[in-house]
Amino acid sequence: MKYLFSVCTLFAVLLSGCQSEYTIDQSISTTLSADVSLQLIDEAISFRLLNIDGDDLTDEATFYVDGVAIDGHTFTSSLIGTHKVKAVFRDIPSNEIEVRFHDGSEVLFAKNVLIEDYTGTWCGYCPRVAYGIELVKQQTTNVVAVGIHRASSNPADAFYDPYNYNTDELESMIAIPGYPKGLLNRKTLWSYPEPNKVAQVLALTQGENPRVGLAIQSTRTGNNLSIDVKVKTSKNLTNAKLVVYVVENGLIYDQHNYTSYYGGVDLLLNFEHNHVLRSCLTPLLGEAIPDADVRSGRVYTRSFNIPMPSNVANPEKTEIVAFITDATTNAALNVRSAETGEQQTFQEL
Repeated sequence: MKYLFSVCTLFAVLLSGCQSEYTIDQSISTTLSADVSLQLIDEAISFRLLNIDGDDLTDEATFYVDGVAIDGHTFTSSLIGTHKVKAVFRDIPSNEIEVRFHDGSEVLFAKNVLIEDYTGTWCGYCPRVAYGIELVKQQTTNVVAVGIHRASSNPADAFYDPYNYNTDELESMIAIPGYPKGLLNRKTLWSYPEPNKVAQVLALTQGENPRVGLAIQSTRTGNNLSIDVKVKTSKNLTNAKLVVYVVENGLIYDQHNYTSYYGGVDLLLNFEHNHVLRSCLTPLLGEAIPDADVRSGRVYTRSFNIPMPSNVANPEKTEIVAFITDATTNAALNVRSAETGEQQTFQEL
């Protein structure tokens, strides 16, 4: 009996050890992820495997795409399609994920609206548009405003504006006389009275996607600006043009006001003028982009290395505004703004 007890005890210990080792392996919980789930054909997707403690098991795992083991942990396809991916670590499978390769036509971008506000410090009805812009910005971030100050640069003139910027060429193309006027996406007149027509602007953030996005990256070193404007498309564009502005915020100057807005006071002493156009780095009507550079899935980069415009009062308050226009209609397809020094990525949805 004693011998039988010893054998049974030994068998139980061995069995316990085997069960314990098996339980440890099965308790390894892993999470498989990809750096992107949607990628252009011929570009790579990288996979990563972590355990429950966050330890990286990638180099010790085997990765399977559609049931076939691959070398390493990256995968590329030259064909449009969706693939199922799984990883195995110590014979234990991970969760399954899906990745998709596309030709660029499936990417959507945030749809932003450009408001070009033709204004003047001498223009008593112009605060109406400025107030309308403030109301729009309370309801959406998908709007970029540019204050285009007009009339005279002569201090002795009754229509003097210290921020006057010559946009005669642009206004000839628009062919809408008088001030104020707010132009949406460059060609559509913002209906009067603008503060009551906020819905007109908001509607332009909806509807058909532009299939073109922008990302602005810039650095400011002393008095010098280095700017990269990147344009990404998910459809082929033809005769597209790029417009790039430098604008300034926080400019203080008295503003005439014949409206009921801002308390109905005339003058508005020390009025703060924002998004004021200071320089156009391209032709006002746009710089042509070669058709080959705005094909679906491609990224076009236009670089500028310039001194800070001499009329800028405070470089710390400058922004870059960039937008793409259709050369046929001259309408803006999409727009983006960025503070100088900002490093943007595309607003992909």
